[in-house]
Parts: sequence; C-alpha cells; structure tokens
Amino acid sequence: MTGEGVKRVLLVTGLSGAGKSTALKTMEDIGWETVDNFPFRLVEGLLETPPSSSRGDSDPPLALGFDSRTRGFEPDKLIESVKRLQKKPGYLISTLFLDCAGGELERRYGETRRRHPLALDRPAKEGIALERTLLAPFRRWADHLIDTTDLTANDLQREIRQRFLLDKDTATTITLTSFGFSRGLPNNIDLLFDVRFLANPFWDPDLKKMTGLDPEVADYISKDPAYPEAIERIAGMLEFLLPRYQDAGKAYVNIGIGCTGGRHRSVHVAERLSKDLRAAGFSPNVVHRNLTSRPMEALESMQSLNGNKEI
Repeated sequence: MTGEGVKRVLLVTGLSGAGKSTALKTMEDIGWETVDNFPFRLVEGLLETPPSSSRGDSDPPLALGFDSRTRGFEPDKLIESVKRLQKKPGYLISTLFLDCAGGELERRYGETRRRHPLALDRPAKEGIALERTLLAPFRRWADHLIDTTDLTANDLQREIRQRFLLDKDTATTITLTSFGFSRGLPNNIDLLFDVRFLANPFWDPDLKKMTGLDPEVADYISKDPAYPEAIERIAGMLEFLLPRYQDAGKAYVNIGIGCTGGRHRSVHVAERLSKDLRAAGFSPNVVHRNLTSRPMEALESMQSLNGNKEI
C-alpha cells in the first residue's frame, strides 16, 4: 500500500517480443496511465505534469514502457536515473521485467514475420542475444520478474491483473437485459437465453396489458412445468461462468433474456435471475429494454421455433 500523496510509478521493460505491449494495454485497462517508449530524460518532467482533467481519479499511477528501441537507451545510465528518481519525495518507483526464452522469441518473430529491432538485417537469434546482454542489468535489478515463455497472451493479462490491480474488490459489471426478439437483438450481448418456450401471459386477456413485474404475471409464468428446472439450470450456468469471466479480467458481461415482445416472460425471468445471482454474491444490473413498448398482437402472433403459434 502507498501512503496518501505518493505517486506510484512502474517501469516496464524486457526483451522485445516478451509481452510489453500486452502488459501495458492490460495495465491501462485496470486504471493505470500508460506511456510506451517515452524518452527517459523527459520522465521527471512527465511526472511533474498534472493529470488530465478528464480523468475521474485525481492522479492515477503511471506505467512507463521502454526497451532497447527507446531513444537514449543506455542501461547503466538509465538505472542511475531511476535511482535518483527514487530518492525524490512523493514517488514510489518500481520495475517490471518481462523475460522469455530465446527459442520461444525466435518462434514468435517467425510467426509474426516481424524483424527484431536489433537484427534488422541478421537472424533474429543474434538480436535476441544482443538485447539480452544489454538488458541484463535491468533484469538483475527489477522488483518484478515475469517469464512469459510458457504464457499465452491471456495468461500474461491475468498475471498482470493479479499483481497490479488497483482495487482488488473491483468486480465484473454484470447486466441482465430483457428484450423482445420481434424488436431486434440488443447490442453487445455476451450470453443469450431464449425464454419463448415458457407459457405466454399475453394470451390471457387479464394479463395482456400487465408486465413481468406484476405478481399475477410472475405467478402465471412460474406455473409452467418447465419453469423450475429452466431457472435452476440457467442460474447454475451463470454462477459457474461469471467467476471465470472475472478471473479472465472481463470488465463487462451482458446477459440477454429474450421473449417475443419483451414485456412479460423475459422481464420476469431477468428479475428472478437477478435475485438468484444476488443471493449467490453477485451484483447484477437489470435493464428492461421493451418494458414500456406498446403490446402488439401482430408481434406476439409470430411463429415460434417449432412452427406453431406460441401458447
């Protein structure tokens, strides 16, 4: 933990192809301000620059990426510059080094057809060896070391989140959206559940103008023989999947619950699932896209998947 008023700075470096860009992008996603290949002689001026007024936080931690391509790259001099910065009051400066086996780096360069920055006209192997020598002082001196030889991009993202997440209690934002298929699919749905197999209250004259928020409609839907098992299975699937989305660093999970018109079955099921998820420790948001749409018999009379009018 850092004290109040202390500026947290992480220097991110390592071998070219070891994952620096992925690490910086992940840190940006979790709230860090990131700058890549910034001339190190200008770092002090950057640290003294006020944060953007567009940011909600007062002064976010800063991750600075640099490697052998960075202008003015001289490892020994850079380390001395960092040591001077560390003596300045108000800063907590640490270093992350991303390492990787030479053979794996050669494979990555071969797959992407990119040239190694230190071997533009030579085999990548030579550039890798030269860069490893140049960066050896930083590897020995780094506070954090991640070897990405056996890591996928997702593995590295997960590791970065585990080590550098600013708010350990930050949870994936979960949104349940009820909607009517006859009025089009919502945008950005990750998981979609079609509940048109449930008994349709629209065809009961007393319930037609009500919605899934009314207890009479909820009671009607819940009497469908398929209802208890369907709810149990859908809730169980969500309780299984949502923690895994969180572990993978997914910031938002949007769950669509659809019926024909979007006013009865989908609304009730979304509300019921939200209660089950809250009981399981989640905090879902609920949006009813078509709740206030005018009920239209032409829409409700659309053919179901098996070719018969919905019940």
